[in-house]
Amino acid sequence: MKRLLMGQLKAWKNKKNRKPLLIRGARQVGKTWLMKEFGRQNFEKVVYISFDNNERMKSVFEMDFDIPRIISALKVESGVKIESQNTLLIFDEIQEVPKALTCLKYFCENAPEYAIICAGSLLGVALHEGTSFPVGKVDFLNLYPMSFREFLLAAGEDELAEFLNQQDYEMISIFSDKYADLLRKYYYVGGMPEVVSTWLETDDMYEVRNIQQELLSYYANDFSKHAPTETVPRIQMVWNSIPMQLTKENKKFIFGMVREGARAKDFELAIQWLLDCGLIQKGYRVSKPGLPLIAYMEMNTFKLYFLDVGLLTAMCELDARTLLEGNRIFTEFKGALTEQFVAQELAASGISLYYYSTENSSGEIDFVVQAGGRIIPIEVKAEENLQAKSLRSYCQKYKPEIAVRTSMSKYREQDWMVNVPLYALTAYLENIQKK
Repeated sequence: MKRLLMGQLKAWKNKKNRKPLLIRGARQVGKTWLMKEFGRQNFEKVVYISFDNNERMKSVFEMDFDIPRIISALKVESGVKIESQNTLLIFDEIQEVPKALTCLKYFCENAPEYAIICAGSLLGVALHEGTSFPVGKVDFLNLYPMSFREFLLAAGEDELAEFLNQQDYEMISIFSDKYADLLRKYYYVGGMPEVVSTWLETDDMYEVRNIQQELLSYYANDFSKHAPTETVPRIQMVWNSIPMQLTKENKKFIFGMVREGARAKDFELAIQWLLDCGLIQKGYRVSKPGLPLIAYMEMNTFKLYFLDVGLLTAMCELDARTLLEGNRIFTEFKGALTEQFVAQELAASGISLYYYSTENSSGEIDFVVQAGGRIIPIEVKAEENLQAKSLRSYCQKYKPEIAVRTSMSKYREQDWMVNVPLYALTAYLENIQKK
């Protein structure tokens, strides 16, 4: 596997004023593998400590925050001689020992020479439950399921990934059929590392689906195990409603689709729990596409997306033939899958999710993003249907410097907009950010 976050980890290692690093992300997105692989590539020694059901380490951090004592305990626990100049300390599932999270402040202030990376799948939940957090004393990185470019790299399609990085649209157009075929496979497989690995090892879509169903069951068990008992049924209802919400023409989240007569206050905690776990993404409506977008977002009007498009297809029980052959069922559902794909690609690139619509919800723009000091509207099309009435109306009203329609059609520039292939969208936006 190749994860693009590895470059940011190397940059963190070499920072002059490096702080302990927290990697946030849902369970099973590859945090443990990434931390260990980063250590293997960049340090002489790695100390890996999992705090999950680790009573010894819990006791160590409960005593006090004396760094030499803690380092001695870590040496005994790991059997590794810890030297600050060449050893990476990894604390996994750190939310299980809240005092260890608090201790990061003292490492930052009193022992910054130690390189420490931490991860916590339920970190957001722990913080909402009152865990003391070392504000300003840690660096953050977010890890998401594998992006489409990471999927290409895993599949050995390094040249196709590099064409996207370089925005070589001549070569991208030449191989557009191959990109489209791999994108449809990505819609089915998704970006969960274990699922991608299973696909690469077996090329068996039935086995892929089995792993996805296991992951969905795993998350459902998390609901019951970690969420407040009274909130669990509502979490499950929100989770199960998302595919229905995404198939609507107007994808704004409707509480009445979760339960008849439901109101926002009934499900706010359930939605927040899923957000804290990294299992969903939230895109807010903006009333005006102005800078900064956050100043115009409406907290009570939003869309919800899954963390992974492959898990969405698994929840909807779409089979491989439906997706790969593009039959009628896929035709009816492809808009939801495509918008889900774009949402998770944007999130993985660190781009906040917003959309624009008029007060009566007509003329909706699927995404508006902030890049390179500009507000860029993005209209998403599932195949090569090139009607863009909403985008044209938006452009006539707001006259953006750049407007994007993303679809399966090849790259081309028009006088008022640019068509960017779905599989090249984030590379295109990243290039704008650099300018």
